Amino acid sequence: MPPLQKLLGDIALCLVFFTRLPLPHFETKDSVFARAIWAAPVIGLAVALVGGVVYALAVLLGLAAGPAAALALAATMAATGCLPEDGLSDTADGFGGGKDREKKLQIMRDSRIGSYGACALAFSILLRWSAISELGSSIAVLCGLIAAHAASQALLPAFMQMLPPARTDGLSAGVGEISSDTALAAAALGALALLALGLSGAIAAALCLGIVFFLFRSLCLSQIGGQTGDTTGALQQAGEITVLLVASAIFI
Repeated sequence: MPPLQKLLGDIALCLVFFTRLPLPHFETKDSVFARAIWAAPVIGLAVALVGGVVYALAVLLGLAAGPAAALALAATMAATGCLPEDGLSDTADGFGGGKDREKKLQIMRDSRIGSYGACALAFSILLRWSAISELGSSIAVLCGLIAAHAASQALLPAFMQMLPPARTDGLSAGVGEISSDTALAAAALGALALLALGLSGAIAAALCLGIVFFLFRSLCLSQIGGQTGDTTGALQQAGEITVLLVASAIFI
């Protein structure tokens, strides 16, 4: 497979996995997800563009910043199929409601949502909406969304590489081993996306993301001894919130 076609195949595979966006036909049979996940920040960029366009259209139609931010957030959630939100709610329910590792993992597999999960979702949506609504102009919103979605997705390969799967089966266990080169490539793309906040904003966001990453990594190790697909979704949500909060502080 030619190099360009191989890269496009990796991006297409991640697009199918991380979003519900329509996709033209690309050859993906030679793409392996453990290698293709370097493209996760590219998928974050695509989701951010969806949200940015919806926000700009809402403002052009005369909507205030609050409703426009709500529509932009809804558009990004629709684009991802709420997969990260599902991971966040399951993780909150498991970590909050389980008495031991086995019970936590069992709760995380339950499709029903509990009080911890509902509160986590409400808190996530409220924080992201309030941050987006404070960014102001459509350009600032687009920059904030690009930085938040791409950088938060960029955390996932390193997270999956640095923590063992908490289960022997399931989505995370089936991904396979992620190489250091793949994780570094994703991190570099995420760092590049943070420059949408300007140099000082990128540095501040990167430092905050580093703190969030290692705190959440320690939490997962102490709670379930590793990572699952749900915890990767929860990490994405934490990263997205972190960058949007930094962006709101910068652009106000």
